[in-house]
This record gives sequence, structure tokens and C-alpha cells, in this order.
Amino acid sequence: MRVFYYAMGPDDVNVQSFLSGITHDLANQHPTFGRHLNQIHFESQPDHAELLEAFVQDVEELSDEPFLLILDEYDRTDSADDLQAFVEQAIVRLTPDSKLVINSRTLPRLPWVSLIAQRKAVVLEDDKVVATDFYDMKTDGANLLEVNALGPGYVLLNNQPVDTWEGHLPRLLFFFALDRPVVTRSEICQAFWPDLDNDQAVNVFHVTKRRLHKALDFDVLVHEGGYYRVNPDVSVNYDIMSFVGALVKGRSPETTDKAAAWQEAIDLYRGPFLQGHSDDWIMERRQEYQAGYLEALSEMARIRLDEGRQEHALGLLLRAVGENDRFEPIHRQIMQLYADLGRRSEAAGHYQKLVERLRSDGRAPEAETQALYQSIMS
Repeated sequence: MRVFYYAMGPDDVNVQSFLSGITHDLANQHPTFGRHLNQIHFESQPDHAELLEAFVQDVEELSDEPFLLILDEYDRTDSADDLQAFVEQAIVRLTPDSKLVINSRTLPRLPWVSLIAQRKAVVLEDDKVVATDFYDMKTDGANLLEVNALGPGYVLLNNQPVDTWEGHLPRLLFFFALDRPVVTRSEICQAFWPDLDNDQAVNVFHVTKRRLHKALDFDVLVHEGGYYRVNPDVSVNYDIMSFVGALVKGRSPETTDKAAAWQEAIDLYRGPFLQGHSDDWIMERRQEYQAGYLEALSEMARIRLDEGRQEHALGLLLRAVGENDRFEPIHRQIMQLYADLGRRSEAAGHYQKLVERLRSDGRAPEAETQALYQSIMS
């Protein structure tokens, strides 16, 4: 496997400086790297999406074979909000053959748990750290928080429900702070109040933070070194961590009882992430955790099929379609199972319903889905 290497430098404080540095260094390792980025005039303040598209294209063209791109000394970017967001989006866009390896003395400000949920990232020894103490918070203390984000979202403080939020913003601010190891004030303001100018957004943030602390009767968010994080002296039992921990166990080749791990993930998924809210950051996370849930249902269905329990497997797959009726791999499993059960007309009917759903989106079924249908009907 080929390896490409870039060490972050002291000048990598924003996206454009990073792209300039990595283009120069990787061009020495692969002569055509930067072919797409160099067509963009950086001095004209190009669109973020345009830079991202060009960078992903350049990375994908580094090799026709699987390869590693190592970003070393990544902690130099800790204070660069736009660069953290840029790398996060690049991770999601890269194909499976392009492996991005991040080496850092600090945990990068990326949403690791959601990235792991959708199989876009792994953390070394994640089977040990995800479900235990990923964010370095105490496991016992004076204040015990039971936090559930899968479903409508609720918080228990010392076994008592918290219902004194004074609006939905303080509650959502708490869930947002749990999303990453640390966050900056600018990240919070951009996520919650992007249309306000900076001074107004900062004022609303401080009011919201005070209401959050009042609702829980202690300082939930602490400010250290320019970052906010959930108070490490609080004991937090977060269903998202348990859910992703179960996914990691199910994927691990060392897990002997995979059915138990997948079933744990299924049971923990009580509904879409923060159901009832439609903020952009919530909708993004909702899709990512949903991907993990669909994986758990699909893998459990495979186990039931191996056991000869076809009807049980079919029920699991139909449950997955009820969660996301546009995810075609699940539809293909259902069609194939109907065919295996000798219920060819139901396979055809299922396919036609999928065609209608996709047509409403201006889409057609994937080639693999069409080929399966033709195979079943022939």
C-alpha cells in the first residue's frame, strides 16, 4: 500500500494555508497532485465547497490502488475552526480506497462518535475507548446525568427528569456540546445563530449558557484554553456512546456473540436523533446514527438467515425500510429474500414501490437494484 505524508506546520491556521502547504509537499511525492486545486485562484476567496471538491479530486487521483494519506502533527490545527470543518467534510467524501490517517497529540475536534457510527472513521482501540470514557469525564460524582438523544431527547439529573430548560435552546446547546471533545464559541454561534452578527450571537450564547446552567443547577459547560466542553467532573451516561459502542462490538472480529452486540444497538435506537428538531447539525447527525442503526438491522437479519429464520430476517429488513425507505442495499436484501421464499410477486411489488419512491425524488434505482430485479423476474 502506498503512503503519502504531510506534516501540519505553524502556518496551517486556515483552509487556504493548509491547501497551499499540502499541495506543495505532496507534489514532491506525486507530480500531478494539485492539478485541480491549482486551477482555483486562492486570492479571490474561492467558495469553500469549490475548494473541497478540488481537494477531494486531487486526493482521489493520488493512486489507483488503496493508499494512506497521513496528516501528522494535526494538533497544530486545534484553533482553526474552518480547517477542522474542512477535514471533517473531506473524510465523509473520500472513497474507501483513500484512507486518511490523523496523528495528533490531542484529540482532534472532529465528531468522532458519529463518524464511527457511519463507518467513516476508527480510533485506535475504539472497542475499548468508545463505550468507556471517550471524553475523559468522571464515571462517578456528585451529579449523575442520564442523557438520551436517540428519540425526542431527554435528560435525567440524579434520576430526576430535567424540565426547567426555559426553551429548547439550552437543552440543544447541551446536546451540541456532547457532540465533540471540545467546541469553540464560534462553532456554537455558527451552528445556532448563523444569521446574527458576531456580537449579537455571543450575547445570545451567554444567555443560553446561563439558562442551561440554571436548568441543571451547576456549571455544565466549562471554558478551558479557548474551548468549551461538558464539565469533566460530571458523570454522564450517554445513550449515543452505548449505541456506537455496541456497533463497534458488532463489527469486531474478536466479538464471539455478534447477535448480542447488534441487538444491543437495535434496542438502544429508540428513534431518530433528537426527533422533532430540524436544525442543520441535528439533521446531519440524524443521518449518521441512522446509518449505524440500518447496519445493525441488516447484520442481525444476516444472522437470522444463517439460522434459517427467514421470516424473522424479513421483519428486521422491513423495519429498516420503515426507518429509511431510500436506502437501496436494504431493498435488495428484501427482494432477494422474497425470491428465496418463492414469493416472486412480492419481490416485484416491492421493487415497483421503490421505483415510485425514487421517481418522486427525480431518481432511478441503482444499476445493481435493477439487475437484481431482472434476475428475479427472468
